[in-house]
Amino acid sequence: MVLDNLSKGHREAVPVERLVVGDFGDGELLDRVMQEHKIEAVMHFGALSLVGESMTRPDMYFQNNVAKGLALLDGMVRNQVKYLVFSSTAAVYGEPEAVPITEDARLRPTNPYGESKLAFEKILKWYDQAFGLKSISLRYFNAAGADPAGDIGEDHNPESHLIPLVIQAALGLRENIQVFGTDYPTPDGTCIRDYIHINDLAEAHVLALNSLAQGEGSTAYNLGNGSGYSVLEVIRTVEKVSGRKVKVVLGERRAGDPAVLVAGSERIRRELGWQPKFPELEEIVGTAWEWHSRYPGGFR
Repeated sequence: MVLDNLSKGHREAVPVERLVVGDFGDGELLDRVMQEHKIEAVMHFGALSLVGESMTRPDMYFQNNVAKGLALLDGMVRNQVKYLVFSSTAAVYGEPEAVPITEDARLRPTNPYGESKLAFEKILKWYDQAFGLKSISLRYFNAAGADPAGDIGEDHNPESHLIPLVIQAALGLRENIQVFGTDYPTPDGTCIRDYIHINDLAEAHVLALNSLAQGEGSTAYNLGNGSGYSVLEVIRTVEKVSGRKVKVVLGERRAGDPAVLVAGSERIRRELGWQPKFPELEEIVGTAWEWHSRYPGGFR
């Protein structure tokens, strides 16, 4: 079953018979859903996730990502649900001391979004110790792309992710793409990020859940391809895939944005056998371009 309050998600993305509309902070609803559907495990994706917004509204981020998360954990404990796969983030690392970033790197977020995710990871440790609730936190780098089958793609309102924003500019749906900061200590001065295809992300969640079900302990894994691409490289890749030019507007840095985030994902490859099927940026952008070209208005 999928529980979603649809504040960010879309009815069209979930078969109607599998969708329960509601909030994961609603304890009574959690009890009903877990009992009626005999839930044995939870994959927790519910979060506010905009770095810039978190800098101005930390209250919203700690309320949603931590307080409501506690309500979810308490519902799981009440209903003897023992396994959780948590959608965490590379933002827990903050400005890295070394690249690529490994799971044993220092955890020091530079924004309330990352801090809220790290706080929840720490809470999971104590819920394991006290209640036996086993969990795996998957620290996403930049999720991107679309299902090659063409049914599901990225649709946010407002859109905040780089690849769909650049594609919208290529499609003429926005006048330009704004680049936030050109003076970072990177080869072209723009931020560098590691992009991971959503299908590879989904496969990692299945492997993580299977690991817990087989009796493995709680842990955390990075999820990325291990290759970093700058903002300007992403723009050039969209131009190459689409065959269209994109107007670029250079702006100031955003507060809370680290210069470089690139994953070291060897641990999940070694321990769970995870192998990305879409490792190249051009492949990731290509699937996104196909979906957005077919559905320029998104799910609407």
